[in-house]
Amino acid sequence: MSGKVCIVTGANTGIGKATALALAKHGAAVVMLCRSRERGEAARAEIASESGREVELLVADLSVQSEVARAASDFAASHARLDVLINNAAVMMPRRTLTADGIETMFAVNHLAYYLLTNTLLDLMKASGSARIINVSSNAHRFIKALDFDDLQGEKKFGTLRAYALSKLENIYFTYALARRLQGTTVTVNALHPGVIRSELNRNLPAFAVWIFNKFTKPTEEGASTPLYLATSPEVEGVSGKYFDDCREKKTTPISYDVEASEKLWQLSAKLTGVDATACM
Repeated sequence: MSGKVCIVTGANTGIGKATALALAKHGAAVVMLCRSRERGEAARAEIASESGREVELLVADLSVQSEVARAASDFAASHARLDVLINNAAVMMPRRTLTADGIETMFAVNHLAYYLLTNTLLDLMKASGSARIINVSSNAHRFIKALDFDDLQGEKKFGTLRAYALSKLENIYFTYALARRLQGTTVTVNALHPGVIRSELNRNLPAFAVWIFNKFTKPTEEGASTPLYLATSPEVEGVSGKYFDDCREKKTTPISYDVEASEKLWQLSAKLTGVDATACM
């Protein structure tokens, strides 16, 4: 990974931090994209010390679209290339909340931020040669049996686990739709399940739920294995539009392969973020 530039979102804790550290140890130039400057700087210093490499911090609240766009612009202004983009940041909210843009928070952070950041940086990745986009999804997507486009933001019916699972299915729809658009380019995109990992994803849940979650989850470092594999392994060079679990390609649910639904979500996401829906066609 020497000479390669990698962005990892949500890199100050959990899977993102473990992935950023592993990439730095592999010789990559790592850019951490984090919401909190204080927590991000503390993690940056720790990763730099442990890896022996310089690590960069980019600060942005991914729930706010103007900050996502500004972070992408700041990165492009100071970097000539982007070889790996790992969309990892996610939240799990105990109740329905709205972002500053008036969008349900999990939908905004877990899906729209992936969509907006990736599309904003896509030209730079195409110009970088063989580049990889990696979307951290989850097997939680398997709990969703149908996509209700009339209630994507939980206005009619909201539940924490349902909204989170829905956002992870949206990550897969986004991955498959983007892979179709990237055919014939040197940029690939894949999604993954990191495992049921101990992280701060559950930090907004009640204390008992956090205790249960931590009791039956794996160490954070194990969650970095598949993102690292997709970022570094020559085995997946040129592989695109796939879903991986434990470093192996796996099938997703039947509804996740619904091209019409994924295209409808793409168009809606473009409308909500101001992205040109035909830009990478």
